This record gives sequence, C-alpha cells and structure tokens, in this order.
Amino acid sequence: MSTPPPVPEKAQIHTLTEFLQSTVQQDKGHGLFEKETERLLEVNLNGRINTKMGSMVAYNGNIKFTREKALDQGLGNLLKKAVSGEGMRITYADGQGKLYLADAGKKVSIINLQNESIFINGNDVLAFEPTLEHKITMMKKVAAMLSGGLFNIQLSGTGMLALTTHYEPITLMVEPGKPVVTDPNATVAWAGDLTPQFKTDTSFRTFIGRGSGESFQMLFEGSGYVVIQPYEEVSFQSSGR
Repeated sequence: MSTPPPVPEKAQIHTLTEFLQSTVQQDKGHGLFEKETERLLEVNLNGRINTKMGSMVAYNGNIKFTREKALDQGLGNLLKKAVSGEGMRITYADGQGKLYLADAGKKVSIINLQNESIFINGNDVLAFEPTLEHKITMMKKVAAMLSGGLFNIQLSGTGMLALTTHYEPITLMVEPGKPVVTDPNATVAWAGDLTPQFKTDTSFRTFIGRGSGESFQMLFEGSGYVVIQPYEEVSFQSSGR
C-alpha cells in the first residue's frame, strides 16, 4: 500500500483586515527604546536621541532632524575622520513622537549601560542616548590594510544604546591566559577596558583578490568580552557629504 502524499501547509494568504491586524504597531511599554520587531527599533522620543544617519524609516509626531556638525565631536575626532576617511555620521532627532529606525534589515539589540564603557564597530551603532559620551577610535595599524579602514565608537556612561548585527550575535569571554582571536570584519563590539592587538597571518599572495579576512586578525587578551556576528561585514558607512 503506497504512502499518501503529504498534505501541503495552508498558504499564508490573508484578507486585508487580517494582514493589518497581524502587522499593526503595538505599544509594549518598554520605555525609550523598544524593539517593534527583531529588525526594527521604535524610539518613544521625548527630547533628543542620536541616530545613525540614514536609519530613519518612519516617524509620527513633531520631530526635527539635524545632521551632526563637523566639530560636535570635538577637534580630535574631526582629525581622526580626516585621516581615516571614515566616521559614524550622526543625526540628532529632537522632539516628541514615535521614531522607527532600521539598518539594512540587520538584527537590533538594545543595551542599557550603567556607568560602563563599550567599543562598537562604527557601522553597527544604530542609536544611543545623548547621556552617553561618544568618541571615535581608530585602529591605526590596520586602517590602511582593510578596505575602507577600520573605526570604532567608544560609548561611555549611563544610558541606552541600540546596535545591529547580521544574524544572531555571539559573545566570547576573554580570560587571562585564554586570548580570543577574531576576524575584524566579523567583530561587533568589545569591553571598554580591552585593547585589541592586530596580528598578521599573511603572505604577498593574500593581497591578491579578497585579502581582507583571515589575513588580519584581532587579538584580545586580559579580562572582558568580545561580541561577534556570523558574517564578515566589509562595507562601511560612506564618508560622502
């Protein structure tokens, strides 16, 4: 006796009313930062928030957007931008309303710093409260080696931030005598008291073609953590004006 064919799953077809009901925005009561979905951040704005330029996808209410001026981060950060050709472009969102942010469909994670410090890849910062001090840090030894350079944002103090990753982030713990080595393009964030070193595992042959992955590695030693993503992100935010 032959086995009957499997019954196909019900097609995901909705009436308009069903579609609207299943996708309508919902207030979850989580405060300033709220994940509307895994890849969409809702900001319940009442004042100012710092956002990655170009990350706004929608808003309602009375919100004004102002681009960060060249000297807003201080002369030192301006010089680092000039040298590296990179830097996080920030837009100030001021007012009251609901602001929706996203970045290329990447997964959103929300972190509440409590008088702490964290380094984040400059391309992975989505938004943060102005109560957090932000500072550009450059990886000088590798900036000229990787396409687009390599810059990071150090966020310090007390306040909320949202970062983005391709797929699910993984945290690796760094312990004395047990260093962690990562691919720079897959490295998202690390503890504010860790200073990565760069090690080279390359020959002239690796400079031909891709040549931007395992050839250069970040070495973390001491005590702390490193956050990675299962994806090598080689594009950086444009420095064009």
